[in-house]
Amino acid sequence: MKLKTLDDVNLKDKRVLVRVDINNPVEKGKVQISPRLIEHAKTIKELSRKKAKVCIIAHQGRPGRDDFIDLNQHAKLLTKVLKIKVKYIDDLYGNKAITEINRLNSGEIILLKNLRTCKDELAKVSPAIHAKSKLVTTLSKHFDIFVQDAFSILHRNQASIVGFPKVLPSYIGRILEEELIALTILKKVKNAVYVLGGAKPSDHIDLLKHVLKGRVRVLTTGVLGEAFLIAKGVDIGKKKKYLKDLGALAVIPDLKSLLKKHANKIETPVDFAIRKKGKRIEINLNDLPSNEYMFDIGKKTINNYKKIIENSRAVFMKGTPGKYLEKEFLLGTKELLKATSKAKFSFIGGGDTTTALEIIKLNKKSFSYCSLSGGALLNYLAGNKLPGLEVLYK
Repeated sequence: MKLKTLDDVNLKDKRVLVRVDINNPVEKGKVQISPRLIEHAKTIKELSRKKAKVCIIAHQGRPGRDDFIDLNQHAKLLTKVLKIKVKYIDDLYGNKAITEINRLNSGEIILLKNLRTCKDELAKVSPAIHAKSKLVTTLSKHFDIFVQDAFSILHRNQASIVGFPKVLPSYIGRILEEELIALTILKKVKNAVYVLGGAKPSDHIDLLKHVLKGRVRVLTTGVLGEAFLIAKGVDIGKKKKYLKDLGALAVIPDLKSLLKKHANKIETPVDFAIRKKGKRIEINLNDLPSNEYMFDIGKKTINNYKKIIENSRAVFMKGTPGKYLEKEFLLGTKELLKATSKAKFSFIGGGDTTTALEIIKLNKKSFSYCSLSGGALLNYLAGNKLPGLEVLYK
């Protein structure tokens, strides 16, 4: 069944409950503006422009963490980005919230209290039970439609994500729509290249098991590349203890199995950059084991990978090849991102990857699509069903 978009509904004078992901970094109690907030503002602005009565629901942090704060600052940031007043309501589904919802005029926008202050939101129950929660049953009575705009949260089984679509006519927002279109294009390409890095190899196991069944090439970098080398029997030296402390060695049996089945599809680094006397020094694979940490892939690996990327029809890149926040070890990240941007279809994802774009001053418009998702993105590409997406098909 086809998902319904904002093109499929007359929004004028409709009370719209819209779920977004504006879970932003918080530094010393101050909320930092994020790409996600800026992107979701586009959908919110369209709803307001089409004279809907807009009520935003979102979360920030988790109970017990420093970033678990109210959404008052988020309302101010949205007001700044939208250039439309977003009123913060310090209530979720009590009398104060309901009163403000019923007072909404066409085009007006309010933002309710942090969803995760409500026990219903994080309860470990089925979508059907979530739909019967007090949060969902109370709020849904006051809305005409529900709009889901956040792909980044669809892998979660939480009340605001799976409950409302069961009781309200539901539509997808523009940001979610764009992501699904880009992912559909990527999945249709038979010989795509996957450039994978970052510090958590375990995040990529399901993805690797799924995509390696097809005609793909996987270029490994970062800790994932080092873990694959260990799986090949390479002694990488001092860095191995770091990988063990990181929990990265737990995936070695999986990587060995993947190499046994798909060795011809998996590329691993042939050289690395280390730090000596404050400078970047490159070493070859046959120089291992090393008494120094590897902080980036070397120029030979970069050139090998660039050739593969440049000859591909589609490239997916997630995770950085090195310690990109340090200038000496930015090279791998910079060169692979630049090469990826020149592919016929280029899709990048992950927080570090998009942050790196700003550092190297590479416009995200250089890519076919820049995803702001993490876990949901990897789950989707691994062929796993996303609870928050499945419930929209009804």
